[in-house]
Amino acid sequence: MDPCHTSRWASRSSRPGGSAPEAATSRRLTPVAGVFAALGLIFLPALAGAADAARGKAIYERHCVSCHGTSGRGDGPTGAALASQGTPARDFTKAEFVLDTDEDGQTGSPADLSAVIRNGAGAYGGSPLMAPWAHLGDDAIADLVAYIRSFPQSAPRQTP
Repeated sequence: MDPCHTSRWASRSSRPGGSAPEAATSRRLTPVAGVFAALGLIFLPALAGAADAARGKAIYERHCVSCHGTSGRGDGPTGAALASQGTPARDFTKAEFVLDTDEDGQTGSPADLSAVIRNGAGAYGGSPLMAPWAHLGDDAIADLVAYIRSFPQSAPRQTP
């Protein structure tokens, strides 16, 4: 046998029915495949779990426009009616988020917005008119938060 077929990767070549070149080739690929698998385990969850503002926009247009309006100013048809009664819908373009659901000293963080969407603002002392939307699921809520945060000026700020 030549030295290529006596490597540690070709150990099956000495078994009955196994040809040395096939066994050596398939075993040599194993370390390479392992490296790609490890890289996939590291990077794919982050890519798969990344929030997508474009998907969030579609969800927003389906569920949020009636109160918050297409521009995020709180001027949708229902939002206008609420404003006339003294309880306006949140204007996302002002980034005047008041709830700090995770008590980290910042209002309007992705965690805060996610919690308010999931559990409703009333659960944190906010308006009970912002109902819970937990049925959307975590991925859709993350996408929705990404879209809400894409409105101008929509960034977290320190609580006073």
